Amino acid sequence: MTMVMNDYDYVREHVRQIPDFPKKGILFLDVTTALKDAKAFEKSMNFLYESFKNEKIDYVAGMESRGFIYGAALANMFHCGFIPIRKPNKLPAETIKEDYTLEYGTNTIEMHKDAVKKGDRVLVVDDLLATGGTAVAACNLVERLGGEVVSTAFIIELTPLKGREKIESKGYKVLSMLEYDLD
Repeated sequence: MTMVMNDYDYVREHVRQIPDFPKKGILFLDVTTALKDAKAFEKSMNFLYESFKNEKIDYVAGMESRGFIYGAALANMFHCGFIPIRKPNKLPAETIKEDYTLEYGTNTIEMHKDAVKKGDRVLVVDDLLATGGTAVAACNLVERLGGEVVSTAFIIELTPLKGREKIESKGYKVLSMLEYDLD
């Protein structure tokens, strides 16, 4: 009997696990190996597209850096614009910024001040959901400019870090393809 692998298992099989990165005790889930495999990348993009194909989406916003890859490709599939959300001092025009808390400190992200206008519907995308701080900050940026967050979407969700709960507590939807409990 041959075993047929579903799309989720196929993508999961192509996510590399790197122990003790970026520091001891952390298990890093690396999606670059899933991006490198054309079939895994296609399956993950199809998952995202199929999940939102019936939504009105004006822009896909992707967070630096792997969120750029998924976000830009998804924006192309939706025939809509892409908005990069970046670390400080990386965008050339006037920006707005949002500070947020990480599990090991604080950080800041920025978006162009003219990226979104009132009523624009924006899908916020990244490769991985951990504590949810970056995603909530990105959603805050979109809403500060008058945009509406359609949902947040991720390839990987680290369930023990409770990022989903943090995002949902702010009233945003969360979609993830793969959940990891890290046990």
